[in-house]
Amino acid sequence: MKSICVFCGSSSGSYHGHAQEAATLGRLLAHKSITLIYGGAAVGIMGAVANAALEQNGRVIGVIPEFLSKKEIRHQNLTELITVQSMHQRKQKMAQLSEGFIALPGGFGTLEELCEILTWTQLGLLLHPVGILNVDGYFDHLLKLFDHMVDQGFLKMENREMVIESDHPQKLLSAMEQYQPRPVPKWLDVSET
Repeated sequence: MKSICVFCGSSSGSYHGHAQEAATLGRLLAHKSITLIYGGAAVGIMGAVANAALEQNGRVIGVIPEFLSKKEIRHQNLTELITVQSMHQRKQKMAQLSEGFIALPGGFGTLEELCEILTWTQLGLLLHPVGILNVDGYFDHLLKLFDHMVDQGFLKMENREMVIESDHPQKLLSAMEQYQPRPVPKWLDVSET
């Protein structure tokens, strides 16, 4: 993987460990010469991962919609900052630039970005690994929801297994580097319609 998109919050949250692990991930990406693609903000978890990568001379590309560039306080010192017109264009551009995806703690935006990428992967539109850095159990409830979706017949186990999860950045990256996309089977059973 030459580039990884990180989805995360523009807030730091209430637990200091989230920003620390984001910084650990940013440094690790820089050391591995993996370009960080992210939302372009200088604050919160976004700022922590970007600043850590930049401090290690990593390559960091931010993608931010014009209307958020002031709200999220656009980062002024990135390798490259791409301004787009909409959230849809932001996600599309980040996906085009990336060979892998990682979700860090965040809110609705982070969750929406993660789920859209998982959907694209499930449909075979993307063949890249998707990881969750589960810092201090932040994503435990979401992962249980994914399991519940399998139990209730709304998510196939092979699609649930697309989600690579770890509580440690190095372990997560190692698992993502070994990811082999599966052929996409018929995902809709026509006999059920």
